[in-house]
Amino acid sequence: MKKTHFLVSMLVLAVFNSCQNTDENDNENLRKQESHSKTVNVTTHDGRPFSTGSGSVSGKFVSGPGGGVLMQGFYWDVPEGGNWWNTVKDKLAAWSDSGISAVWLPPASKAQNGAYSMGYDPTDYYDFGNFNQNGSVETRFGSRTELEALITKAHAENMQVYADIVINHNSGGQSQSNPFTGTNTWTDFSAIASGKFPRSYNDFYKNSYGNNDEGAFGGFPDLCHANPYVQDWLWGRDDSVGKYYKNVMKFDGWRFDYVKGFGPWVVNTWNSNVGGFSVGELWDSNVNTLEWWANNANSSVFDFAAYYKMDEAFDNGNLNALNDDMMWKRNPYKAVTFVANHDTDIINNKMPAYAYILTHEGYPTIFYRDYEEWLNKQKLNNLIWIHNNKATGNTSILYTDNDEYIARRNGYNGNPGLVVYINNSSSWQERWVQTNWSSKQIKDFTGNSTWYPTTQGDQWVKIQSPPNSYSIWSLNQ
Repeated sequence: MKKTHFLVSMLVLAVFNSCQNTDENDNENLRKQESHSKTVNVTTHDGRPFSTGSGSVSGKFVSGPGGGVLMQGFYWDVPEGGNWWNTVKDKLAAWSDSGISAVWLPPASKAQNGAYSMGYDPTDYYDFGNFNQNGSVETRFGSRTELEALITKAHAENMQVYADIVINHNSGGQSQSNPFTGTNTWTDFSAIASGKFPRSYNDFYKNSYGNNDEGAFGGFPDLCHANPYVQDWLWGRDDSVGKYYKNVMKFDGWRFDYVKGFGPWVVNTWNSNVGGFSVGELWDSNVNTLEWWANNANSSVFDFAAYYKMDEAFDNGNLNALNDDMMWKRNPYKAVTFVANHDTDIINNKMPAYAYILTHEGYPTIFYRDYEEWLNKQKLNNLIWIHNNKATGNTSILYTDNDEYIARRNGYNGNPGLVVYINNSSSWQERWVQTNWSSKQIKDFTGNSTWYPTTQGDQWVKIQSPPNSYSIWSLNQ
């Protein structure tokens, strides 16, 4: 749901000449003492959903050892005119070839504002731009035929498609007398064009089931999930919203909007009845709250704890903030990490933030405008490739201070893992670190450093990182 919208001031990353390699044995013992390590107690390998191996010559997504990456395939107020589904469809082959494994679409059904709506004010869950309703046939994004063509194309590219599901509230109903409020309310959805999931005042709070649930949003009628009729239409019956989206429209998963508005049991029950990947938008920086919700919903959750810590780290000169607790550290299988989305875009120094989420555990998300408009696509593609092919195993934080952060992915199932070095300072930095590799040549897979050092027998090696940038090291193979 759209809450706030921030303009992004872009950071232009300069390209620096690499320093010359120096004798790694100089002051070895001193530098070893400088590098201190802390291991994060997380699982031993990634758990994100992935299709089949990394970009291939056919253009189809193929999952590498590190899995895949989610693309948020929209932003707030994408162009009107019904062409967005076609716009996204035309980008899928390039996205899949770059290592994008799934695309998250905006709410696809007809909403109150018809062709002008971003979909977060849903009226008819079964009108995908094929009924003349709310002032238009098509939605803002296009027709049902175009949406189905997008989903078919994504599946041909071995990509999954996630639907944005708005089930906290509805909008666009007609006025009716409501005995529970003693007034008229906009809760009459009996005449919706699809004829599916007609609703009336008893399907919204307050009603015979109570006065309210966990939360309402924006004055919209608040859907009552305690009502068995509502449950049946959302996930129970064969043509329920969830099963129709999955079995007829062929969506593979769900991004649940504003899950603060209803209990986690709703998502849990949907997932049990419908299946598919799911992630909840629980806008809360408290990692305990995120973990509680994810466990009770049996769902992934957006890692807002990491999001706000990254803002502190990369915009406010305190990389020590990355030592703090985050959802991906609690359970990477249920953490979806992100740098920006359609609702909130507060991180200005974005490339180091993307280097962070694309080298660490969790399921990383790329924001459409960052990828297609605002940032260096070649650098993002490089990070996506590194994620899919090198970002394996659990995470050990090797060094942090205000300006420097070094972490190691410890590898898994024969994959060597990596070492990421993020440098917020205005000059080149060097550190001795302990790797996973004994007497092996390594290189920086970003190309930011031209060093090709060889690790010592005890696995220590000196690496470097350019100013206001990052380097990512792994075996030269």
